[in-house]
Amino acid sequence: MTEARTQELAKLLIVDDLPENLLALEALLRDDGLEIHAAQSGEAALSLLLEHEFALALLDVQMPEMSGFELAELIRGSSRTAHLPIVFVSAADHEPSYTFRGYENGAVDFLFKPLDALAVKSKVRVFTELYLKRRELRRQLIEVEAAHARQEQLLAELKQTQAELQRALRMRDEFMSMVSHELRTPLGVMTLDQSVRRDRLERGDLAYFSEERLRAMVARDARQLRSMTRLIDDMLDVSRIQHGKLSIRPSRTDLGELAQHIVDDYTVHFGQVPLHSRIEAGVVGDWDDSRISQVLVNLLSNALRYGEGRPVTVEVGATADGQARLAVTDQGRGISAHDQARIFEQFERGAAAGNSPGLGLGLFISRHFVRAHGGDIRLCSEPGRGACFEVLLPMSGQPQSSC
Repeated sequence: MTEARTQELAKLLIVDDLPENLLALEALLRDDGLEIHAAQSGEAALSLLLEHEFALALLDVQMPEMSGFELAELIRGSSRTAHLPIVFVSAADHEPSYTFRGYENGAVDFLFKPLDALAVKSKVRVFTELYLKRRELRRQLIEVEAAHARQEQLLAELKQTQAELQRALRMRDEFMSMVSHELRTPLGVMTLDQSVRRDRLERGDLAYFSEERLRAMVARDARQLRSMTRLIDDMLDVSRIQHGKLSIRPSRTDLGELAQHIVDDYTVHFGQVPLHSRIEAGVVGDWDDSRISQVLVNLLSNALRYGEGRPVTVEVGATADGQARLAVTDQGRGISAHDQARIFEQFERGAAAGNSPGLGLGLFISRHFVRAHGGDIRLCSEPGRGACFEVLLPMSGQPQSSC
């Protein structure tokens, strides 16, 4: 008989102080597909009841030290065995008061000596089959409950997926709307300029294209092209991040020199806003200078855009625990706690953004660039007190290859 089949057998407890009676019952029931456990005393029976779950108990009534009736009272008094069917085996010949006491102590039936083999086997079979059916019903109930719980879990997951899909669709629509708007502005300017130039050329008015005016046109075209190029680069970076294909190519980089070059470039183009730098020498590490430059450009552009024309400060240094620190601080209107919790997500912008250009991707991209280096980016701000974005980068160890 296989192990799986053995586990399905019903267990039968027989209790009698006489070994020959136990042997006789075991011999009678051995071939009925039962796992039989025998005990010669009430104490031994109680020990077995703690170890096994029985389908039926056959108890001899007249035993020394603890009678079958006393044992039945103890069985009924335990929550573990309170519902165990008990059949008393007695030599008393159908004594009414004796039988009544047995039923009062929890008996479901009586067997009287000398035992009728067919009656014993029939009654044992009835109770064991009932037990097996109850056990199967419990198993099926557990399976149904587990299936119901799984169904509820799948339903919750489906609702979550549906909500995420709806959010993705909203984000896609918002994204397309913002992209259209952001592209329309530089394209509109360039289209208008091209129309003016074509009109002047068709009229033969070459004097219109003075050196000063040509320089202004070229500069204006360059700004619009930079705007569109940055927009396209941001969209490509977001795609790489979402698909886990963002590459990081580290090389030995002096963070102070990198930051100073960017500050100098911005000073030339945004001279109307005071731009200060506090650069500590010797902050060197293995970073992707192109990605870190983009992070600083994003932070610096935001600071100049929302700093309300007040001074902006760029700091580079090393922390006490050996990390590189890059910070950009403005003195603008600040960022509320509500906005701080979401501005690092894609397409999210703070309340101060208003109608300012941008897709709300800069901080999202910057955070992924920094984390791809094994670092972190933090924000410290209060409404009306400006904002400080702090980037921490490991100065040793290998950055992640992608995020």
